[in-house]
Amino acid sequence: MKIISICTTKLPARLALIAGIAAFACTPAKALPAYAVKTGQICSACHIGGFGPQLTPFGRAFKLGGYTMDAGGDAFPVPVSAMVMSSFESSAKAQESPPAPHYSDNNNFSLDQASLFLAGGIGDHFGVFSQWTYDGIGRSFSWDNTDFRATDHVTLWGDDVLLGVSVNNNPGVQDAWNTLPAWGFPYTSSALAPAPAASTIFDGGLAQSVLGTTAYAWWNSSLYTEVGFYWTPSNRFLSAMGSSFGPGPISGVAPYVRVAYQKDYGDQNFEIGAFGFFPDLNPGGDTSTGMTDSYSDFGIDGSYQFMGDGNNIYTINARYTHESQNLAASQALGAATNLNDSLDDLRLDASYYWHNMIGGSVQLFNTWGSSDALLYASNSTFKPDSTGVLFQVDATPWGAGDSPFGPRINLRVGLQYIVYTKFDGASSNYDGTGRSASDNNTLRIFTWLAL
Repeated sequence: MKIISICTTKLPARLALIAGIAAFACTPAKALPAYAVKTGQICSACHIGGFGPQLTPFGRAFKLGGYTMDAGGDAFPVPVSAMVMSSFESSAKAQESPPAPHYSDNNNFSLDQASLFLAGGIGDHFGVFSQWTYDGIGRSFSWDNTDFRATDHVTLWGDDVLLGVSVNNNPGVQDAWNTLPAWGFPYTSSALAPAPAASTIFDGGLAQSVLGTTAYAWWNSSLYTEVGFYWTPSNRFLSAMGSSFGPGPISGVAPYVRVAYQKDYGDQNFEIGAFGFFPDLNPGGDTSTGMTDSYSDFGIDGSYQFMGDGNNIYTINARYTHESQNLAASQALGAATNLNDSLDDLRLDASYYWHNMIGGSVQLFNTWGSSDALLYASNSTFKPDSTGVLFQVDATPWGAGDSPFGPRINLRVGLQYIVYTKFDGASSNYDGTGRSASDNNTLRIFTWLAL
């Protein structure tokens, strides 16, 4: 699940209705009040749009610095925040069966999730972001995005270098740019809405099912380099955390690499980078074949922000991921036709915010890859291809810290509409029953409250 930052909490749809905010849905928390109190900064100091999770240069520095910045006001700021999210979603055509128990095949109100956060720094060198979430769709409780950090500044060859170590449970969740999947747009979605079946392993496939340790260096606040490894904890540990090993446990360790270059020009900044993640998995935990499925996920990303005087803010984020798959284990188990497949994913989103209060965003997405009659047997085309556009408008009235209910309260309300031109391999009759990609076009209304 995507969630984090400095000030959020979603408001269940039923409460929203009672409160008179009819039919608005919530989304993941991005701006934690615990951090706002610690830093003495309003949400818009760290987040584009006054809510998150899009980080400003100041927000990125705070995260990479280990969440340790302290305004020095409250000697013991309470490091706890909360979030509740809910939503209403309606698709162009009802799904063939309800997407989850206790829900209908369309037009659903839902409590998407409720989270508690432990977030803050200890001294000048240690910090944490830890989230525990109740999944209102699956009706279960588990750990969510978690990031423990230790940092220090050193001088190398006359340059300032921020060195850090992150222990986290989601590859890429420790990243400070909103280009990688863990914190990429749309930042919130409904598990009840129709969604394409295919996605890369790096795109949340192993979120909360692994542990990793990475080491990074940020040179002169410009060049970022990071390397680390992820592994699968024991079944007992994952069960205690309310999680599982996902598509399969990692065999050994999975390397992770990241490099990015950031440049600030006063009222604007840009970033360009590359990333790689290389896990070998035992599909479904089955080791009977003596083989594994090997994935190589690597790609490039970039972002641009125009901050201006704060009245008109523009952002652009882009990411391309290529995944090479060697499916030796799955082929031997009869779950894949081809030994070698590939999957490609392209995302491009742009946002505009007026006074960090009212914003509009649009994302173009395209996923394509090899045809495989067993791997994609759920559709009639045997292909993973999906293409579409996602639109969002939202309002954050208290991003400047002027909530009438106190400085820890922030609120966002918004609307999303997703349009599919291709879904699971085709524009029409992709599942063999006559269903078209456009039948999955979905309206989502949301609200979220942070405290």
